Amino acid sequence: MTDEIPRGLPAPPPLGTAALPPGTYGGQVVLVTGGGTGLGKAIAAEFARLGADLVIASRRAGQLKAAQEELAAVPGAGRVTSALCDIRDPERIAEVFDAAEAALGLPDVLVNNAAANFPCPAEDLTPGAWRAVVDTTLTGTWFTTREFGRRHLAAATPGSIVNIGASYAWTGGPGFAHSAAAKAGVKNLVETLAVEWGPYGIQVNGLVPGLFPHADMTEDIRGGLEHAAPDALDSRQPALRVGAPRELGWAATFLASPFARFITGHTLVVDGANWQRRALVNPEVIPIRTQLGRGPFTP
Repeated sequence: MTDEIPRGLPAPPPLGTAALPPGTYGGQVVLVTGGGTGLGKAIAAEFARLGADLVIASRRAGQLKAAQEELAAVPGAGRVTSALCDIRDPERIAEVFDAAEAALGLPDVLVNNAAANFPCPAEDLTPGAWRAVVDTTLTGTWFTTREFGRRHLAAATPGSIVNIGASYAWTGGPGFAHSAAAKAGVKNLVETLAVEWGPYGIQVNGLVPGLFPHADMTEDIRGGLEHAAPDALDSRQPALRVGAPRELGWAATFLASPFARFITGHTLVVDGANWQRRALVNPEVIPIRTQLGRGPFTP
């Protein structure tokens, strides 16, 4: 008898592999907020690979043009447009939808990926810091969702919404009181609107990413990963590997596809079971102030 050698979950198919039949999204318009960088761009790329016409929206003008050119070059992609948009501004959201309709048609799919986040002990959060995260992550997601829903209700057309969430919507997470509260609200929107809008043909689902390292990670996230496990990210996942961004894109394209029409009100976690990990003996508790290198709290 030999000792069992853990090997983890197999690697995904190579980049460029389509998860669904070619042309699944041909003739459909997909709007991705926060689609100019990172995981939003990776999600948009998989919709493009399946023939979608894309609208990518972002507050970051400098990255939009480069992302638009990159996505337009994806094999199978339809037309690609971009729009500057702060999702906290409902009037600007309406303008983006107007422009999308004029150029490509009413978006059939909305991916709410845009969000704001930074680690901070709860007692240090200022009103402005709280609003910066909650107003973007929850209220901005609601404004964009409402605009999409109203237009489809008025046109009597079906549609699909995918909200990008976070596992601490269920569990909470030290250092992220603002973001965890906002993501819990986003998860509840999935469940509430799936029931309200299902009779009108509008699906609403959630998608929660695990650890997907990518070039556009913010400095605080990158620094936290390097501090926690500079050379051992894979070994800290039950899958014994981190995720590839395309895997999140494949999940998003499935949830919004004709093959998932009876799935609504569901939040799919794509993290190799990492959020469910437990130890027989819990590790030492390190207060969040210590983890972030902050001294004792002073009012």
